[in-house]
Amino acid sequence: MGALPRRFVYTAGVIFKDRNDAGQKLAKEFLEYKGHSIVVLALPRGGVPVGYEVARALRCPFDTIVARKIGAPGNPEYAVGAIAPGGIRVIEDWVGNVESVVREETREMERRIEKYKSGSFVHGVQPDTVIVVDDGIATGKTAAAALLSARASYPSAKLIFAAPVGAPDSVAELRAYTDEIVCLKTPPDFGAVGEWYEYFPQISDAEVIECLEKTSKSKD
Repeated sequence: MGALPRRFVYTAGVIFKDRNDAGQKLAKEFLEYKGHSIVVLALPRGGVPVGYEVARALRCPFDTIVARKIGAPGNPEYAVGAIAPGGIRVIEDWVGNVESVVREETREMERRIEKYKSGSFVHGVQPDTVIVVDDGIATGKTAAAALLSARASYPSAKLIFAAPVGAPDSVAELRAYTDEIVCLKTPPDFGAVGEWYEYFPQISDAEVIECLEKTSKSKD
């Protein structure tokens, strides 16, 4: 497959009904890849419904890549780093001792890997292109860790990160981790990912597994 150009897609005025709607809109940016050797990897849990729609449109293998946010001491909602499979750690230099948080998040990462049978849905596949998908980019730390892990697993593949919405500075910083970024909306007044969705519930383990199994059965 010939190399496709790096691109950023900024579409003004996008409002997503839910993650599935966002995934369907995102999938339109990848129709040129349909029929090529592709794998879609989604960050659970929120990225899974988005990635499901991309994989469904492209009729390609779909799986998870379980990265976990490392929250700041005293402010766990603010990401100062992340971990991902393969011993990947992306943590800000100024952060103090977060080893207890890392241990806790490593246990949760391992639980989810086992629960979702992560890696089994694309086992043995060596794609030309890997698309890593999330439902949005806030600090970008989790995405960066996921991309490093994906790069280690697929060193010769073209690596793309895709999300419906993201903070402009974080999207720019992710350029160092990937060959291409596709982001539908990068609002200058970005606050939180959920603000750009009409319906943004928590996603359950059962919903993650359902998306994975539906995609797997559609390929049979």
